[in-house]
Amino acid sequence: MWENFGNACVIEHRAGIDGHGTIVAWDRENWVANRGSRPGYNRPGNVISGMLLGYEPAPFQPAPARPPTRKLRNGSNTVPEYVAGCAGGECTGSGTVKSERVLTHTVPSPFYTGPLRSPLRIQNTFANECFMDELAHAAQADPVEYRLRHLRNDRVRGVLQAVAKAAKWESRAARRESSPNGEVLGRGVACVAYEGGNGYAALVADVSVNLHTGVVRPVKFTIAIDCGPISNPDGLRNQVEGGLLQGMSRALVEQVTWNSERVTSVDWIGYTSLALDYEVPQIETVFVVPGNVPATGAGETSITVTPAAIGNAVFHATGARLRDVPFSPARVLAAIAASRQIGAKPA
Repeated sequence: MWENFGNACVIEHRAGIDGHGTIVAWDRENWVANRGSRPGYNRPGNVISGMLLGYEPAPFQPAPARPPTRKLRNGSNTVPEYVAGCAGGECTGSGTVKSERVLTHTVPSPFYTGPLRSPLRIQNTFANECFMDELAHAAQADPVEYRLRHLRNDRVRGVLQAVAKAAKWESRAARRESSPNGEVLGRGVACVAYEGGNGYAALVADVSVNLHTGVVRPVKFTIAIDCGPISNPDGLRNQVEGGLLQGMSRALVEQVTWNSERVTSVDWIGYTSLALDYEVPQIETVFVVPGNVPATGAGETSITVTPAAIGNAVFHATGARLRDVPFSPARVLAAIAASRQIGAKPA
């Protein structure tokens, strides 16, 4: 009940596509809570422990949005990889779309958030990468090819090309296989330049979706990681695999619940994570090591792309787009039912 919660946020995207399927404009807005994250050196009241010691949270001062004056750092991965990131007179983003707007609203909230692994990066990447998949679908383009078309950062392109090769990615508009028990298989992809330049990852997720129960079961993860020079390959592989499993847990089962009076997920029954007997998917890790680059972080790159890749795989398998995390069976069944209703409507 008194834990720091992960960041809650709402994210909206709009984009324009020309007659060739190329993205010509991207507009993104998000809403995030004001309290929490890290305390910093002069804001001890921003976290619950500091507040309980008597420190006040940083004051909340609403103000109109202002144009950026410094070049893009993208520390929270708010900016999609596919826009140019033009700010402060420089375009330092990973992409090519120059008609761009990214606007963040800070919302007053009584809840405190904490630096749950990949704070805000995992949420922002989920929205950015799933929307990119929607754009590829609208343009009738392959998701990998469509990403490469709009990326100019060689290191993001490098991990994406490496994972596509390792996973034996097949260019396709749709690929669904069903079994007698009602399961369909799908593949999804996601990539990120973590914090703009603190590690690079691309993930292909192969999942099974039961059309009768709504249960999503990851079958295999293929991931490519670029963190520069590697001093401990086994340690890096452990970080990657641990991030994938934690990301899978957050994507499929972890959720804070509450009623009109209080938080109700106050134990490991109310707030569930992956059980010890969960069927762990196969994991294949590919290291991408460019020459003459410094080492970067690696602890949060794989978790950041996991919900997005799983969500895109579910769409590939079922045609249903999941927009809320976690992907509970009820949400999956509702999304499948909604997609069938849309498909049944006359053009």
